[in-house]
Amino acid sequence: MFYLQSPQLLQVLQKSLRKSLPESLKVYGTVFHMNQGNPFKLKALVDKWPDFNTVVVRPQEQEMTDDFDHYINTYQVYSKDPKNCEEFLGMSDIINWKQHLQIQSSQSSLDEVIQSVAAAKLVKVKRTQCILYMMPKTAKNLVPFLLETENVCPESGVPKAINLQKFKCSSLDVTHAALVNKYWHFGGNERSQRFIERCIQNFPSCCLLGPEGSPVSWSLIDQTGEMRMGGTVPEYRAQGLVSYIAHAHTQIMDKLGFPAYNHTDKANKIVQKMSDTMHHVRMPCDWNQWNCVPL
Repeated sequence: MFYLQSPQLLQVLQKSLRKSLPESLKVYGTVFHMNQGNPFKLKALVDKWPDFNTVVVRPQEQEMTDDFDHYINTYQVYSKDPKNCEEFLGMSDIINWKQHLQIQSSQSSLDEVIQSVAAAKLVKVKRTQCILYMMPKTAKNLVPFLLETENVCPESGVPKAINLQKFKCSSLDVTHAALVNKYWHFGGNERSQRFIERCIQNFPSCCLLGPEGSPVSWSLIDQTGEMRMGGTVPEYRAQGLVSYIAHAHTQIMDKLGFPAYNHTDKANKIVQKMSDTMHHVRMPCDWNQWNCVPL
């Protein structure tokens, strides 16, 4: 096992992962933001170097002090070899299977591997599988071959105009975390609120402030660089606000040179329709998350 600590090695890893897109997207996005200052204090582990088979990105041990905080105890995994991946994840110093944790990957093929290792470690697993999208400019830059094969538009769609006298475009403040947490599908608890606060403090966000001066629609990113936790308060839904805010947030990410991508629940037809209208590029691979709880 090799711990890639220096900025030079992390840059090499990022370039190598780029060659494996879109399957490496969750790990690529995470390493990209590690190279932008690493505010979540993550570390990258590989089975060998430089010709690695498996890479795992995880928090440093001193960050994982709460055994029940799976928002922090999150691992991103990419592997070229499932057999090697199973051996690597089973090593004692890669994943702390005694904690509540999450594993994220853009590779559905790792499901059998993760289920097998978890069973051997006496860990219960719940898998969530969603649709993975890249924003047009990011796709044009990182996976241009997909635009050709899928015959999709490489330019972003234009959102419906909104009343900018009624709404003001802004960024989220840490005091808005409770509101975001209330409507986040994966949140709604104290640990998720602390996680959201940390994301707001460290990453670019975007929101629309309503007439009362509080956010009515918003989008922010997590430590993997994914646009997540977006939402709109119920009384302002069906007004095109989420399209507007997603477009505005994507423009911010594009200007910063950050890869822009997100996921959508397979049952959420409204967001899927919006994604089609905005020319978001659906990836041939999925967004996967495995929630693991020791028995």
